[in-house]
Amino acid sequence: MDEALLRRLAPEVLSALIRRYGGFDTCEDAVQEALLAAAVQWPAEGRPDNPKAWLITVASRRLIELWRQDSARQRREETVAAREPAEPDAVPAVDDTLTLLLLCCHPALTPASQVALTLRAVGGLSTGEIARAFLVPETTVAQRISRAKQKIKASGAEFRMPPEAERSERMDAVLHVLYLIFNEGYTASSGSALHRAELTSEAMRLTRQLRERVPEDGEVAGLLALILLTEARRPARTRPDGALVPLAEQDRSQWDADAIAEGVELLTETLAAAPIGPYQLQAAIAAVHDEAARSEDTDWPQILGLYGLLGTLMPGPMVTLNRIVASAMVNGPEAGLRELDEAQADPALAGHHRVHAVRAHLLDTAGEHAAARAEYEIAARLTLSVPEQRYLKSRAALLS
Repeated sequence: MDEALLRRLAPEVLSALIRRYGGFDTCEDAVQEALLAAAVQWPAEGRPDNPKAWLITVASRRLIELWRQDSARQRREETVAAREPAEPDAVPAVDDTLTLLLLCCHPALTPASQVALTLRAVGGLSTGEIARAFLVPETTVAQRISRAKQKIKASGAEFRMPPEAERSERMDAVLHVLYLIFNEGYTASSGSALHRAELTSEAMRLTRQLRERVPEDGEVAGLLALILLTEARRPARTRPDGALVPLAEQDRSQWDADAIAEGVELLTETLAAAPIGPYQLQAAIAAVHDEAARSEDTDWPQILGLYGLLGTLMPGPMVTLNRIVASAMVNGPEAGLRELDEAQADPALAGHHRVHAVRAHLLDTAGEHAAARAEYEIAARLTLSVPEQRYLKSRAALLS
C-alpha cells in the first residue's frame, strides 16, 4: 500500500536530505512536496523500483529549486546546485529516525508543537490529517509546525545526536509525545468519535521504530507494551452505535489475544533487565487488567500497589484519580470518596469531568443514587467527548 510505504519512508528521506544539505525547515518542505508528487504520480505511472531513492531525488531537486528562488541565498545555491541530487544507487544506508525524533522534540518547543512536528516529519501525516485527528483548524496546525521549524532553526540545533547529558531528557520528551499521540487517539478529548485509529496506529508504529533503534531502553519497551496492552481492548470499547462500554462491562472475548501476549512478553523481558520506570508500571497495570478472565477476577490490591509506585515515580492528577478508583475497589467506596474529597484540592483536578464521573460511580456503589445521578449529569456537561457524554447521560438516566 503506497500510503503506508510513504509514511514509513518519510523520516528516512527527510533524514537523508538534512544530513546531505542541512536546514531542517527547507528540507521538510521539500520532502512534503516529494510525498505529494508520489501520491499523485505512483498510482498513474506505477511505483518506482527504488521508492526511497525516487523520493530523495525528487525532494533534492525541489530543495534546489527553493534555493534558486531565493535571491538572498545565491551563493549557497551555486554551491549546492553543483551537487547532483542523489542517484537511485546512492541511497544512504544509515537510518536517522531516532535523531529526527529527538530533533522534533527539541526542548525549545511546546508539547503541542512537538506532537504536530513529530506527526508531520516522522509520521508522514499531512497538515490536514493532523488537524482532522485533533479537531483543530488546519491553519492552527500549519502555524504550530511553522513556528516549531523556526524555533529549531533559531536555536542553532544541528542534525546529530544530542550530547549524552541531554539525551535522557530528550528521550523523555520523545516518549511523552508518543504517549500523548496514543492517548488522544485511544480516547479522543473531544468530538463525535471515541477512538481515532490514525493516531493510535501511528503511535504504535513510531514506538516500534524507536524500540528497534534502542532495544536496551526499558521505558521504550514499557511504552510499546502499554500501547499493545491498551489497544488490545479497543474492539470491545464501543457498541455498534459508537456508545462507550466501560472496562468492567466489556466482552473480553473480543480483546486482541495476540497483542496481549506480545505486550506481556515484552513487559516481562524488560522488567527483568531494565530499571523500572513509569511506562513499565503503567504497562504492568494494563497487564493485570488484561490477564483477568472476568472483571471480578481483577487483582485490585496489586493494581493499587502499582499505582502507589507510579505516584512516586510520575505524580500527576490522573494517576491520583486512578489510584483512588483502585483504592475504592480494595477498601470500599466510602474510603474512595474520602480520598477523592482530599484530592480535589489539586487545581488540576478541580472541575475535571472525570472527578465527577468517579464520584458518581462511587456514590452509586455506596447506594447514594440521587447524588450519583447529579454527579453523572455534571460530568456529562463538562466533557467535550460525545461518546462520553452519551455514556454519562445514560448512567444518570438509569438512576432516575
